[in-house]
Parts: sequence; C-alpha cells; structure tokens
Amino acid sequence: MTDLSFGLDGARCGDPFGVLGAHAVDEQRTRLRVYRPDAESIAVLLEDESVAMERRSDSGLFEVVVDRSIDQLSYRLEVVDHRGSRRRVEDPYRFLPVISQEHLDRFHCGIELRAWLFLGARAMAHQGVEGYCFAVWAPNAVAVSVVGDFNHFDPRVHPMRNRGESGVWELFLPHCPAGACYKYSVLTGGGRREERADPCGRAMEMRPRSASVTVAGSTHRWSDEEWMQSEAREDGESLSIYEVHLGSWRRKDDPGGFRRWMTYRELAEELVPYAADLGFTHLELMPITEHPFDGSWGYQTLGYFAPTSRYGSPDDFRAFVDAAHRAGLGVILDWVPAHFPRDSHGLANFDGTHLYEHADPRRGAHPDWGTLVFNYARNEVRSFLVSSALYWLEEFHLDGLRVDAVASMLYLDYSRAPGQWLPNEYGGRENLDAIAFLRFLNDAVHEQCPRAWMIAEESTAWPGVSRPTSQGGLCFDLKWNMGWMNDSLRYFERDPLYRRHHHQELTFSLLYAFHERFLLPLSHDEVVHGKAALVAKFPGYDADRLSTLRMVLAYMWTHPGKKLLFMGGELGQWSEWNHDAELEWHLLDAPQHRGMQSLVRRLNEVYRQRPSLHEGDFVAEGFEWIDANDADRGTLSYLRWSADWSEATCVVLNLTPVGRPGYRLGVPFEAEWSVLVDSASEAFGGTGTPLGPQLPAQAAEVGGRPYSVVFDLPPLSAILLGAHRGPRSCPS
Repeated sequence: MTDLSFGLDGARCGDPFGVLGAHAVDEQRTRLRVYRPDAESIAVLLEDESVAMERRSDSGLFEVVVDRSIDQLSYRLEVVDHRGSRRRVEDPYRFLPVISQEHLDRFHCGIELRAWLFLGARAMAHQGVEGYCFAVWAPNAVAVSVVGDFNHFDPRVHPMRNRGESGVWELFLPHCPAGACYKYSVLTGGGRREERADPCGRAMEMRPRSASVTVAGSTHRWSDEEWMQSEAREDGESLSIYEVHLGSWRRKDDPGGFRRWMTYRELAEELVPYAADLGFTHLELMPITEHPFDGSWGYQTLGYFAPTSRYGSPDDFRAFVDAAHRAGLGVILDWVPAHFPRDSHGLANFDGTHLYEHADPRRGAHPDWGTLVFNYARNEVRSFLVSSALYWLEEFHLDGLRVDAVASMLYLDYSRAPGQWLPNEYGGRENLDAIAFLRFLNDAVHEQCPRAWMIAEESTAWPGVSRPTSQGGLCFDLKWNMGWMNDSLRYFERDPLYRRHHHQELTFSLLYAFHERFLLPLSHDEVVHGKAALVAKFPGYDADRLSTLRMVLAYMWTHPGKKLLFMGGELGQWSEWNHDAELEWHLLDAPQHRGMQSLVRRLNEVYRQRPSLHEGDFVAEGFEWIDANDADRGTLSYLRWSADWSEATCVVLNLTPVGRPGYRLGVPFEAEWSVLVDSASEAFGGTGTPLGPQLPAQAAEVGGRPYSVVFDLPPLSAILLGAHRGPRSCPS
C-alpha cells in the first residue's frame, strides 16, 4: 500500500480527522495514523511502551495498530526527521474540536458579536495541553491547512478540520509558540491553492511581508478603571478631537540617522501629554488596523483585528490607550467597514469564491478606490464586521469608532454612472443591506459598550443618520457636518473684497444645524492632495492668513456641534500634510505659530469650562443670532446659551481686514462681560491692542436688545465674551 495517501500528499484532504489520529479497530484495538513528510521514522509513546509506526507511503504516512481501546488511549509521538533530529511532540489529530456549535451557529446566522473568541489564532489550553487553536471561515474550500514557520509553510503537514455547514475550519496545534508567522493554505474548488493571511489574526508581519503572527495572551495590566467606570457619554458634554496619523505626527532619529516612526509606547509619552496639554478631550487615530500600503493611510484595511505592527505589539497599543485614559483623553479609532483592498493575501476571493465581497462588480467593486465592497447581505460578513468593531472597543478599551465612507455604503450608485450599478429590490438606489448592517452595528455597540461614540463620516443629506433605529434612523451618535466644512472653507478662501456677496455661506449651516447631532471637522482630507494646508488656503499676506486661521478656529469652537481638528492645524502649518514626514515643529520657534497653538489651548479651555459652548450643541434653544445680516461691514455675531439659561457666550467675527473702531454689540442682559478670547491679541500671535478683561454692558439698545457693549473690533478676528445671570426659563 505504498500509494496510500487519502489526498494528504497533495494537501487535498478535506477530512483529515477521518484519516489521521486514533480510530477504533474493535473494542480492544486502535489504529493510529500520522502524516509527517519531514519524518524518517515515528514511534508512538504509550504510558508503558514505545511502538514503532510503519511507513505506509513515500510521502510520509505512518500507521500502527496498538492493543489499546480508543477510550483508554493516551499517547505522544517521537519523531526522527531526515537529519536524525529526535523530538517528542503531541499529535494534533488526537484532540477534540474546540469551537462550540453555539458559536458556529451564531456566526452562521449573522448574530455573533465576538467572533474573535473562536476565530483566528487563540492561545489556549486544550485537554490539558498549551497551544493555539487556528480557525478560519472558508465554506467553499476543498481543503484548508494552517502553514507557518513551525511547519516550513508545508500545506501537507497540518490540514484542518471542517466544521460542516458553518464553513469554519479549525485545528488545535499543541505547543505552537507565540510570535510564529502563519497563513492559511486554501485549496479552492477550481483547484487553485492560495496562501491567505488570517482575517481574524491578532497581529501581522511588517509590510511587505504578509503573514499573520500568533500573539500570546495579553500581559498588560490596565490602570484605567476609574475612566472605564465613568458614566455613559451624553449629548451635552464637551467633545474636542485631535485627529492624528501616528506615523507622521512626530518622528525619532534611529542609530543610522534616519527619522523613524515613534512606537506606541513613545507616543504614549509624547503625543498623549501634548494633546492633553492643549485641552483636547479625545484623540482620533487614522486607521491603525493593519494595512499593506502606507499610502492608503490605513483606509485600505486587511487586519480587522490587528493593530499595525509599524508601531509595536497589541500590548504596546494597549499601553498607549491606557496612558491616554490616565491623562483624561479618550481614544477614537477610524474604522473601515466600507471596502477592502484586493491584495492576494487578503480577503478578496478568499476561498476561491466572492466570500466577503459581492460577486457582481456593479455592487462588489469600488470604482474610485480600486477596492472591493463588503457583501452586507451575508450573515457571516455581518458577524465578522460587528465583531471587529466590538473587538477594538472591548479588547483595547477604545472610546469610539469613526466609521469611514458611510455614504459609499448607503448608495448603490455611489460614484457610478448609469448602467454601472444595480438597483435594490424596489428599484431604488439605497443599499438596503448596508442600511440594515449599520443599524445592527450601532444597536449592538450601544448595548454592549454604552460609553462608546459611533461617528459617521457621511457626506450627503441622508436623513436620520444620528436618529435612533426605533425612529427609522441609522443610530450613529454623531455625523460629520461636511456642509459646514465645505461652505466655511469656500467662504474664507474668497478675497475679503467679495465676501459680502457670499455671507449666506456662513449663515446657511444654522438652517440645518439641529437636524442631526453634528461634529464639525477640519480633517486630514482638507489638507492633502493639492488642497493646501489650512492657513495656505486663505488670501492675503502671511499675517492675514494667520489671522484668518485664528478666526476660523474660533468660529468652529463656538459654532453648534462637536469639534475635530487634524494635527498641524494648531501649528498653522504651511505645507500640505505628508504622511512620509513629520509635522513642521520648527514653526514653534516663531511667535505667530506658538500663538496659534496657544489659541487652540485657550479655545479648548473655554469650550470645556463653559456649558454654554457645549450643552446646547444639538438643540436650537442653545443658539441665537445677534446679527446674521451685517454683510456690508463683514461681521457676524451670535449667542450661545447654557441649558439653564444662566450663562451666555457672545461671539463676534470680523470677516474683513478692516478694523471696526467703536463697534457696538447687543448683549442679552446687563452684566460685566468678560473677554474670554480675543484672537487678535499678542498672546495668540496677533498684534491687536488688548480689549481689557471686562466690558460693562450699557443701557443702549442695539438690534432690539436693550443692552450693549462697545469695543474696537480688530480686523480678521474673533471676540468671545461671557457672562452669568440667575437661571431663567427662557433667554428673554
């Protein structure tokens, strides 16, 4: 029987446990089979004897019948390889299945929330033996093997067990070490053999290498108990986000003199205190989910459960989040469930079929990004993605997810010409499967992690993005206000001479500001690909541009909605963002740029300390125009109220480079109005004359208000005034 192979020699065996391991011959005898292509000889080590196995095929199949009943059999193997090296090992094919049928059923039905507990490579003890359980979903594969540096990436050595209708393949490998590189060798129905990284792998090699890496159980000891036990987040709290690309925030000199990336632990020591000192409430990380191409900035993700190894290990990332929480900073992750790249080691055509993506390119291929679109109708894909979201929130204590490219998920015709897309079952352009997925995702996150913010980067007028699912919405906590961002930047990019004709570009946002729970973004998307840095967008001399940026930042921090600023904006950086370099830190040698940084610090301080600037972000009662129609003089003024009407913050913007001496501003009540922020002051890099700490209200009517204050309004500036009175039921 020298040709006996059962398909093992071609790694084509779809039922290795039906062939290998222990099988009863009768009540007293058991047949053992072992397939080891690297073995010269193998002996079975029983409790009291060693029994040599017979080679049954040239490719490495060994067999022996022992006089033991199968229910009393306990054994190990002694393997001698072709070099004469002798090792004692466990037989992977003597172990029972690991994954419960309940988990498999929930995954198959699309309701599993924590697939990482059984998929991927898990360190565990099974039947008293330490090792790793490998598990992967590949329902259309003929056979799957786990290959790695522990078996010379030979797909013949460790074929996996097929768990039936679930489509999951699993194998427990005893004594597999942490830090081992591995992939899945998938034999497709078409006869092709593909090596794939683990979709649920916890770590991956540094690009350009592409294997997954086994990770030991976490040894990090969290010290953020107080933070994690804090109350659930509320609409009325302050939220000021510093958006960061970790690889280009700041770099370090390596021994060769090159500027290298900082590690997660180095960033914990430098980025965390920096953002905390500036008064931000949260960091938002551009995707650190593992990705093969630096130039995608992480938005073409393959490792949906793997922090990128560019900056360290999973425990290193835990240490970063822990440090942020101890410093009073939340951490939000950009997360990309909209699409994935076509890399041959990734999710595309995973088991020889369109498993994760739609088969029809009119739904499954993204025309702009050259990527593939998830098939949200597939139950297992839904389980996979929701599990990824909860994995980051639970395993790494993250405080929220910013879901990327939501608009591309919602519309079947997104960026597609007529004839290039398929309508839904009712003939419409709405992606009903994606809508159902987003609702399921957000409901699951809110139930399991009520502290987490779910934020939609959604650029259209889709209704109800931040409305509960019970009211027909998508149930996000926040939606990016792209309209405010586009209108504002377009306005401030104009020559001041012509701004009076476009005044409505600044006032229009208040017509819809309370239709959703909005976040105001000045994000990385606005300072790359030829769009210019923020300060470089504006007209005029450098001093005018810096003054305009200070005014724009004050405008954002006082407009209804939560706040997001991309790194470098606080420096007044002149160059576009470059992911291959660090920020222009040398600018801080100049007082104008140090002043810009000081202004951001002061705006955050005022924003967090004053309820009037954050409690009413989502309700119309928290905002009131003072003068929305002063286009001719180029000023804009408005009022923010606290929830109990006891505190007011007045804001006035001078949108022109012409100062307004003796400017009279109507205020809602008699008080000494404190000057909270004067963006033109020397402290913030300006050259303006200080207004003084307080301005007394005078009994002089302006714009229907019985009281007013008078001051010299500097050119291209923002002035914030604040005062208190007793609680009232209404502002009048």
